[in-house]
Amino acid sequence: MPKFSFRCAKVVRRSRSVRAAGAAVAAVFLCLALAACGGAAQGQPQGSGGGGGKPVVLTTFTVLADVAQNVAGDKLQVESITKAGAEIHGYEPTPGDIRKAAKADLILDNGLNLEAWFAQFVEGLDVPHAVVSEGVDVMSISEDSHQGKPNPHAWMSPVNVQIYVDNMVKAFSKLDPDNAAAFEANGAAYKAKLQAVKDEMVQKLATVPKAQRALVTCEGAFSYLARDAGLREVYIWAVNAEQQATPQQITKAIEFVKANKVPAVFCESTVSDAPMRQVVGATGSTFGGVLYVDSLSESDGPVPTYLDLIRHDSRIITEGLTGAAS
Repeated sequence: MPKFSFRCAKVVRRSRSVRAAGAAVAAVFLCLALAACGGAAQGQPQGSGGGGGKPVVLTTFTVLADVAQNVAGDKLQVESITKAGAEIHGYEPTPGDIRKAAKADLILDNGLNLEAWFAQFVEGLDVPHAVVSEGVDVMSISEDSHQGKPNPHAWMSPVNVQIYVDNMVKAFSKLDPDNAAAFEANGAAYKAKLQAVKDEMVQKLATVPKAQRALVTCEGAFSYLARDAGLREVYIWAVNAEQQATPQQITKAIEFVKANKVPAVFCESTVSDAPMRQVVGATGSTFGGVLYVDSLSESDGPVPTYLDLIRHDSRIITEGLTGAAS
């Protein structure tokens, strides 16, 4: 079991002052939950909770969980902290999340400042930890208060996810050396699928006329996809935050859409599309549809896997920009 030597108040991180009032109460609540967890689990081996005998790998969000499951196969139990549809940037961990993390054998996160909410209590857990984006050719955010910081959405490039896979193979092999060959084989097979879906995406988006090759979205989450596909990325805000879509940001998007006669604009599944609807109303552009970035859908939804997410997004973008959407 982890050694809970860290200050429990650090577990609850509040990035905005409006959250400060409830921080102390929440910290106490989490401390009590941790104490209960530690007492109940004394004498149990790490990772024994819910793994069915298999080592438990915990990821921070559903996209990573799907990729990890493809690499792990049936050798590991993979779980995600956040559920389908969750907004990853501003997620607030629960006592249950911390209990789950305490029992895991390995924790995977994206890194690149994506899960600042999670980093605080990972530091205090006696659980191996791997950052799957290590080695990626990082792009920087070019606007707003986040300017110069790394764009965390590196998984939106299937090329980058092949690097994620290599990092997972390495971490899983260290965790479970007896199955290293299986992880290597699973990783190679999945990387071939990633390359195929990347080639398919580029082929589809190549049909978009050059004059219309602009991807206008709510969040600047598509830099890596745009780089892969040769699209110019424009967005209302750089990173999802509590205060979004200022009048100036919306005006800037409106002016770009008008000046470039962009036929369609888009928004992500985890945020409100109301600001982008204002752009549509002011420009005569169409709303091209909902794109997925930070979360997969439920199993019966449009993007139950990462490969489905890339295929869905490339289809929605292509249809919107070519006017082929029904």
